[in-house]
Amino acid sequence: MRQCLALMLLVFALPAAAQIYKYTDASGNTAYSNQPPNGTKAETVELPPLNSVETVVPAPAPPLPAAQSQSQSQSQQSATAYQVLALKDLPEEEALRANNGSFTVGVAIEPRLQPGHLLQLVVDGAPYGQPTNVPRLQVLELDRGEHSFAVQVLANQRSIQQSETVNLTVQRVHAGRP
Repeated sequence: MRQCLALMLLVFALPAAAQIYKYTDASGNTAYSNQPPNGTKAETVELPPLNSVETVVPAPAPPLPAAQSQSQSQSQQSATAYQVLALKDLPEEEALRANNGSFTVGVAIEPRLQPGHLLQLVVDGAPYGQPTNVPRLQVLELDRGEHSFAVQVLANQRSIQQSETVNLTVQRVHAGRP
């Protein structure tokens, strides 16, 4: 019984080896196959042993205590802070002329916006428009008068950084009487 078991283990332990045959087909081309062709002289091809790589799964990191985890996430946020985050392409000493109240605002940001981060325009202290990853923000049909503007960087729909607020007067053509 032991000999039978040992023989079975030996047979299953041997690697499965496929034989490759090389031959010349009817058109004179060299061809390869895993079965010898009928009626054609074929030579067996000796293949070198196959390479194998063992995958190593790293052990999971032990969980951090709550206080340490919170300080680590805060340090990660400060590490991702942008050195430059400011609105640009806005007049500094004069009013912005926008006949229909529509204009674009540029965003200066360094380093580049990181994957997963979005820009959100803030007008008069409230989010304006849809968050985007493009550093050109569109304002549509804004009423004339004094307004405040800022831009936020969002990560997972949460503000992680905000620019300085810029106050600006928007001038519009009054479309009333001729």
